[in-house]
Amino acid sequence: MLIPVSVKNGFQLLCKHKVPRAGFKNMAKSGLVLQSVSNDVYQNLAVEDWIHDHVSLEGKPILFMWRNSPSVVIGRHQNPWQECNLSLMREEGIKLARRRSGGGTVYHDMGNINLTFFTTKAKYDRMENLRLIVRALNALQPQLDVQATKRFDLVLDGQFKISGTASKIGRANAYHHCTLLCSADEDFLTSLLRSPYQGIRSNATTSTPAAVKNLLEKDPALTCEALMSAVAAEYAAHHRAAGHVALIDPTDEALFPGIQTKAGALQTWEWVYGKTPKFSVNTTFSVSYGQSHLEIQVFIDIKNGRIETCRIDTPDHWLPLEVRDRLNSCFIGSKFCPIETTVLTNLLLRTCPEDHELHSKWNILCEKIKGIM
Repeated sequence: MLIPVSVKNGFQLLCKHKVPRAGFKNMAKSGLVLQSVSNDVYQNLAVEDWIHDHVSLEGKPILFMWRNSPSVVIGRHQNPWQECNLSLMREEGIKLARRRSGGGTVYHDMGNINLTFFTTKAKYDRMENLRLIVRALNALQPQLDVQATKRFDLVLDGQFKISGTASKIGRANAYHHCTLLCSADEDFLTSLLRSPYQGIRSNATTSTPAAVKNLLEKDPALTCEALMSAVAAEYAAHHRAAGHVALIDPTDEALFPGIQTKAGALQTWEWVYGKTPKFSVNTTFSVSYGQSHLEIQVFIDIKNGRIETCRIDTPDHWLPLEVRDRLNSCFIGSKFCPIETTVLTNLLLRTCPEDHELHSKWNILCEKIKGIM
């Protein structure tokens, strides 16, 4: 079993890895196993970017192990409105992150292990990494039936997905990262990764739903700690890496110069939502007002996360055309976001005549629109 070393000793080891300035310098002979002391999704994703961008991996592969507090992570080319329940995430305080690799959407919590395999572009081999994980699992439980699929997933008992894969291949370096379900909250996972939004049309990459299962359900001995130790030991044996795990702090600017800037960029609205491929919403909803039951249509085009065109169709007798046009116009250029919609609506209402009925209809309409955001 590999014994974690302290952050200080880990830093001394990492300083032997070669990068242009500061950080890792001249790590000799073998690979390296790192483990994050942070559970923040943005900090850990920033470490991936930093290693990919700054570390010379020629003959010196790295395994990075990390876990996050509850969060949803979408792929580089995905649409969060299609992939997850943003409303529920806001209610529960769940973070949304967009990684720089492709692939589908995943749910992270402390019962999910993340493994990132760094190599040069020439040495990149997802199947080799998955086979390494399978060997580690079988070392803990020889009877465990885990297989790697052609989609580069890991499947338990031929039907339950326990690991999904994504990757980034750069000019010189590459990384393959995957999840490993140990004891994640399956109910929460299912609820958060089910989009309630209707009428979305997009060319964004879509996730493929699959039945999942935690390894801990199969064997109580398959804890996160045991799994991480087994994978680290197998990795060290395969790559002739040093016989310990280096604990790292993703906020350490001395170790990772510029890391805070990378983590900050991953948290911005412009990255998380603004990088969504262009999409449109075409939906109809019912409104009850007094004795009336109305059908209202909404057509919205969104580019870079902002509303490019907007058309709200209501019966003329319920909401005058000039009022609808005013509402449509005020949304153009705004973020496709319920918070911004609320601010715009309140500002617009202040400019309107003191018409209680009109304000009431307007508020009903805006609440419906926020429901699709």
